[in-house]
Amino acid sequence: MIRNKIKEYRARHDMKQEDLARLVGVRRETIGNLEKGRYNPSLVLAWNIAKVFGVSIEEIFSIEE
Repeated sequence: MIRNKIKEYRARHDMKQEDLARLVGVRRETIGNLEKGRYNPSLVLAWNIAKVFGVSIEEIFSIEE
């Protein structure tokens, strides 16, 4: 399972789900589903999310076995 810290990073940047969704080219629901662990991002989406926050993918996403 892939865990993420998207919600935490959004809070740090005072950003709404819809703001992040617009910046990475997905719907707000996609961001919500990512945050709840209902959806695993593509590599491109993970890369774009990390780029928005100026961190590496590993800072936001981790794999839990």
